[in-house]
Amino acid sequence: MKLYSIGKFGEAIGKTTQTLRNWNKSGELVPHFVSEKGTRYYSQAQLDAFNTLHCKTKKITIGYCRVSSAKQKDDLERQVQNTKDYMIARGYSFDVITDIGSGINYKKKGLKKLLDLVSTGTVERVVVLYKDRLIRFGYELIEDLCKRYNTEIEIIDNTEKTQEQELVEDMIQIVTVFSCKLQGRRANKAKKMIKELIDNDS
Repeated sequence: MKLYSIGKFGEAIGKTTQTLRNWNKSGELVPHFVSEKGTRYYSQAQLDAFNTLHCKTKKITIGYCRVSSAKQKDDLERQVQNTKDYMIARGYSFDVITDIGSGINYKKKGLKKLLDLVSTGTVERVVVLYKDRLIRFGYELIEDLCKRYNTEIEIIDNTEKTQEQELVEDMIQIVTVFSCKLQGRRANKAKKMIKELIDNDS
């Protein structure tokens, strides 16, 4: 169960820590858990219930943009601009989160920030240029998490890829990630394999 400190909880609902302390004393909103040192913690269920009852948290749209390496900075900028143009055209109130890292890395800073925001119930939709920009594997798990918090995933380009194209892209991602951990001949072989996969796909 996710717990929020009094400061984080107050930030999530737009209230000061003093207001929360007053509510605790009056019994209006009692913390889910209080440590032996007196530290107050609030649960995800309490946050969800507060947002539902008060409806004061304006939901926003998050544009999520990702590239695999720092060498793709120009690609990231184009992706961000395309995503912004799309959201502006639809009149969304939005923020943009960017990430640099593999599509099979689940510990990316931006992805973690995105999922944290979704779990607060304040995100109406997540907009991505392509489905695999969000995550390469495990998309269905993230989609299910978003549904639990009434967050929609909106994909700008839904062009279907052939099974062969998806397989090649998946193999390139996997080999690229693991080749970074190799040295010497093994690394060179991995790079050669990646080049051959890309050439054959072309």
